[in-house]
Amino acid sequence: VYADDLSKCLVTGATAKDKTDLVRWVFANSALHPQLSSLSRFTGDQRTAINRTVGRLFERLLTETCQAPFRDAMAYEGPQTIEMSFSVLGQVAMRELMSHPDVAKGFGELEGYLDSGKIQGAAQAKRD
Repeated sequence: VYADDLSKCLVTGATAKDKTDLVRWVFANSALHPQLSSLSRFTGDQRTAINRTVGRLFERLLTETCQAPFRDAMAYEGPQTIEMSFSVLGQVAMRELMSHPDVAKGFGELEGYLDSGKIQGAAQAKRD
């Protein structure tokens, strides 16, 4: 219950800019993975600025905007509620990002590379 309250507060308390900053943070740090690093180039200064921005965001949400739900979640459900609640905020932020027409169009292009007949056949195949 307390983690749910904190999650709801984070989602409603975060602005559109906050959600974009959160997605940028995930993107910038995901780009550090060796399998992704060639797809995006962030300078150390850019990554520092993004981390600083999201640090302030987390701090503001936990100590000002959602202080009471945060306090209660920590007291009754423990520190794991922070990760879970910010995960919910991250999911909402990503959903909003994915709803942008350009992003949706880009994901939609995958359909041109799928064999729908083969996929339907696999779904209807008899079990052994």
